[in-house]
Amino acid sequence: MTPLSTKDPPPSAPHPDTLPISALQHLLFCERQCALIHLERLWEENQYTAEGRVLHEKVDGGRGESRPGIRITRSLQLRSDTLGIHGVADIVELHRQPDGRWQPFPVEYKRGKPKGHDADRVQLCAQALCLEETLQVAVPHGALFYGQNRHRHDVAFDDTLRAITLATIRRLHQLIDSRLTPRARKEKKCAACSLLDICLPESMHRDTHEWNHRAFNDTLLTP
Repeated sequence: MTPLSTKDPPPSAPHPDTLPISALQHLLFCERQCALIHLERLWEENQYTAEGRVLHEKVDGGRGESRPGIRITRSLQLRSDTLGIHGVADIVELHRQPDGRWQPFPVEYKRGKPKGHDADRVQLCAQALCLEETLQVAVPHGALFYGQNRHRHDVAFDDTLRAITLATIRRLHQLIDSRLTPRARKEKKCAACSLLDICLPESMHRDTHEWNHRAFNDTLLTP
């Protein structure tokens, strides 16, 4: 088991009274993974997390820039005291509107490709909720940029996605407040998890009766 170091990205918490937005993605992927990272503070890196870290370093390491009608801010610190979350937006674009207002547009970078679940969209929506609270302006849209297909996918923060995001935030607080790590469940997605060797879902699903029977026989046969 590897305790987190200062360079490990997921659970760094500059605001001890709030929870990291990144934990929402961990929660939707696997509640046990979320608890291992954010309760037990364990972390291991694999190919996928390393590629994601390098991508974010490239994006976050760039400078802000301005173009006609658009301003780009990188690595913007976000926080919502109402929701109890904090995080960092990879990019927040400010788009000049016809009436002269600047419209925030968060963009999150991901190493892989679009997923069949809402984790990435929820993470982005949570960023939008933070921006709305801080700037007191509606943020109706954002985008996810996936490194595998090098394509930006627009995301509408509609009522359905907002409801899912708020429910996920509530569940995250419940999990962290419980101080309990859920039991492991072996699933297909476990193979892609960097915490596989820490979680050990296979060992949690051995037949208890069979294990006890073997252990008892081994004891009897030991001279």
